[in-house]
Amino acid sequence: MDGMTATQSAAQSAAAILPGLAGVKVLLVEDEWLVAMLVEELLGEIGCEVGGVAASVAEAQSRIESGVEFDVAILDVNLGGEKSFPVAEALIARHRPFMFATGFGPADIAQRFPGVSLLLKPYSARTLAKSLENLVRR
Repeated sequence: MDGMTATQSAAQSAAAILPGLAGVKVLLVEDEWLVAMLVEELLGEIGCEVGGVAASVAEAQSRIESGVEFDVAILDVNLGGEKSFPVAEALIARHRPFMFATGFGPADIAQRFPGVSLLLKPYSARTLAKSLENLVRR
């Protein structure tokens, strides 16, 4: 592969497919550290930057209130038994785009937050890229 790793090749391919994601900063709210690490890697592969990671509602709200720089947010729905809905409401109040990510299905999300995208776990880099591209375009 002429000195290029598979990850570098995948990152270049994803960035070429969706150049609108290059440099997009993402606030990731995820309580499972292994999942957070994997998503951070996927974000890098598609050309995004991680603007911050929070593992709880309180930590996410603190990051938002402190002015952490990010363009969009990905919120895991269930954070250690606590729903991320207060974080979603804080983002709505600040007119910041976000999507939910969950492995449990939509349940009451669609009723409570109509029009908010839902990313079902597990997801691929391509699915993440398409979802983020739609979010950035709004």
